[in-house]
Amino acid sequence: MPADPHAPPGEASAGAAGHALLPPPLSLYVHLPWCVRKCPYCDFNSHEFKGGTPPFDAYVDALLADLDQDLPLVWGRTVHSVFFGGGTPSLFPAAAIARLLEGASSRLRFAPDAEITLETNPGTTEHGRFQDYRQAGVNRLSFGIQSFDDGCLTRLGRIHDSRQAVDAITLAREAGFENFNLDLMYALPGQTLAMAEADVTRAIALAPTHISHYQLTLEPNTVYAARPPEGIPDDDLAWDMQERCQDLLAGAGYAQYEVSAYARAGRQCAHNLNYWRFGDYLGIGAGAHGKLTLGSEQTLLRRWKHKHPVAWLAAAGTPAAIGGDDRVAPERRPFEYMLNVLRLIEGFTPAAFEARTGLPYAAIAPRIDTAVRAGWLQVEGARIVPTALGRRFTNDVVSLFLDD
Repeated sequence: MPADPHAPPGEASAGAAGHALLPPPLSLYVHLPWCVRKCPYCDFNSHEFKGGTPPFDAYVDALLADLDQDLPLVWGRTVHSVFFGGGTPSLFPAAAIARLLEGASSRLRFAPDAEITLETNPGTTEHGRFQDYRQAGVNRLSFGIQSFDDGCLTRLGRIHDSRQAVDAITLAREAGFENFNLDLMYALPGQTLAMAEADVTRAIALAPTHISHYQLTLEPNTVYAARPPEGIPDDDLAWDMQERCQDLLAGAGYAQYEVSAYARAGRQCAHNLNYWRFGDYLGIGAGAHGKLTLGSEQTLLRRWKHKHPVAWLAAAGTPAAIGGDDRVAPERRPFEYMLNVLRLIEGFTPAAFEARTGLPYAAIAPRIDTAVRAGWLQVEGARIVPTALGRRFTNDVVSLFLDD
């Protein structure tokens, strides 16, 4: 089998060595749970903070205690990326972000070129704060724009308008940020094909290095699920929006590398790539999830923390903060691997599958053959990649790998 192209130096593929599990690249995910206002479509672990100011300092103390508790799981490993997600991480002052990064880097070895991303809402940022985030160590921003149409933004419950979005991006660039993502959604209530095209055109004009472009879905336990808004485009129109916007992005030099992610050359999101390549990530904070390869036990561990910030804060650093631990049985690993890697345009290699799951490629070969015959996957040299049809029906392809 070919060597795993995604293994960092010193962590070569284990496929030819009895399919042992070796630790893949490691990322750190930090969940900052508060927001100004909960959007009606949002199913993330985010909470409106009502009354006063969120306890920023206490939360950072708790994050470091949470990290201390999980450190034995990752001793000696290098962190290749950090991602602050939420909620609205840009609610946190730069001093809090700096203290967390200083504390984390004193406990874990950070790669010299580690990508450190902060999600930001255009309605919660200003010039001085961007400069301070850079000084704190943040080197990549992800703007939750969603749309440049003020009517769409109002219907989505966003707290910013299109002018504030453009102003925030301009200020970030002036503060020295060159690497940033714009999040856009399509198939929005009341949106036409021309409106979806206009959103992408405006995003391209702002010259981000990365654009995430994904369809609005009505997730369970959201306001939109309980009371669906009027005017949501039907499936045919949503497909037209996706295809037309993909063409616009490709024409502007943004290569699609994942189902909903497009980037300039060399500017793919390293953190999310590690997720999709079935790498490891340590999750700290209220509701954070992690996935870790435990070489000594030859097992994959999924760990998650209690979701509610108040309960998590009270227990942080103790076993009571852990919502659960789940050791992923070998028969479940093919499904979990494919659930991630088949989102990637690049697909995967048999050696990568073996290294990440500890299983022989023969365990999935018959199902791969089924997907190839269906026109969902194709073999390109040493790689197995999803076809255009397979990317459209990703759920069907992944379901082939469910444990019988």
